[in-house]
Amino acid sequence: MNEQHTPAVMYPDRIKSHDRGGGARTTPLVTPAVGAKSFINGITEFAPGTAIPFHSHNCEESVMLLEGDAILDIQGKEYRLKPLDTTWIPPNIPHRFRNMSPDQGMKILWIYASPNATRTLLETGETRPITAEHRQ
Repeated sequence: MNEQHTPAVMYPDRIKSHDRGGGARTTPLVTPAVGAKSFINGITEFAPGTAIPFHSHNCEESVMLLEGDAILDIQGKEYRLKPLDTTWIPPNIPHRFRNMSPDQGMKILWIYASPNATRTLLETGETRPITAEHRQ
């Protein structure tokens, strides 16, 4: 039986965001809860000066800088990003994003190529499903 889902429109200002700690807040958008079967996405906001820890994912990831001044740290290099710059990150490659502004927020749109995407923290080796971060 072919399961059908109704198309959906996500309104980020109406969706509960989740504190990820360390100055990062995530708003899930397209998830399995709305019927996504092949990808998930959302928005993460970074407080001024915030840097998330190095981590990797079990699937491809694309990130677009929506607002702010960012650096992507990956494979020993730093890439300065301006709004609308977009990244593609293969699976299992450690990386992190940093907000370079001491007084302005930063916002990214992230897309994972699997609804079962995970995040593994490089420092601790802890692995968690991305969607688990959105449950409270």
